[in-house]
Amino acid sequence: MNRRKFSKQAGMISLGIGLVPMIACKSSKELGKDGTSAMAAGTMAEPFTLPALPYAHNALLPIIDEMTMQIHHGKHHAGYVTNLNKALETSPLKGKSITEIMMSLTGNATENAVRNNAGGHFNHTLFWEIMTPGGAKMPEGKLGEAIKKKFTSFEGFKTAFSDAAMKVFGSGWAWLAVDKNGEVFISSTPNQDNPLMSKIVAQGGTPILGIDVWEHAYYLKYQNLRKDYVTGFLSLINWDVVGKKYAAI
Repeated sequence: MNRRKFSKQAGMISLGIGLVPMIACKSSKELGKDGTSAMAAGTMAEPFTLPALPYAHNALLPIIDEMTMQIHHGKHHAGYVTNLNKALETSPLKGKSITEIMMSLTGNATENAVRNNAGGHFNHTLFWEIMTPGGAKMPEGKLGEAIKKKFTSFEGFKTAFSDAAMKVFGSGWAWLAVDKNGEVFISSTPNQDNPLMSKIVAQGGTPILGIDVWEHAYYLKYQNLRKDYVTGFLSLINWDVVGKKYAAI
């Protein structure tokens, strides 16, 4: 079996879905300089919508392949949006913004459908934004200073962030977030939880950078080699975008 045929079959088996047709995406110029404004609009109020990627599905090659981007955005993220809107129909959290929803969650089992899908929508929207092609390759300005203060150096940050991503057991995320005192910290969460869920997670805060370490984010290209995926992801980060998120807090 050749590599191309194997990759196609592996994707269908491991993800449980077939191939998805190409979704039309607006250019980053149409969405704004950093590609984030229109994406964020889809997380503001219900009915929540799937934001268009601010770049083409093949824009992150060779780190993230085109088929993974098609499936990850067009199937997985789209599924979270659809299921979130459905779950909110009978939820007392109906009418709140995505941020308000996550900050209101208490961990009660009756909230699970909203919790999983609201987290999935917010987390993926942030994920697409901070990988916008171009921009600074390392943190600068106030964010750069905050990272150096916390982790000694940029290399120290990368080591700590990679460790957090590698230690996630099963599916989840690793984060760079900002606490109530304005200090940056690294944490990890299971499933689709994130630091905004302050009543649920070990350390609450505002996430400004996150890596998806669910297998659907990397398995087609990397199979079980999560470390290679994490290393590649660190080279994709647009630190201009992350810096703006830090400055806005």
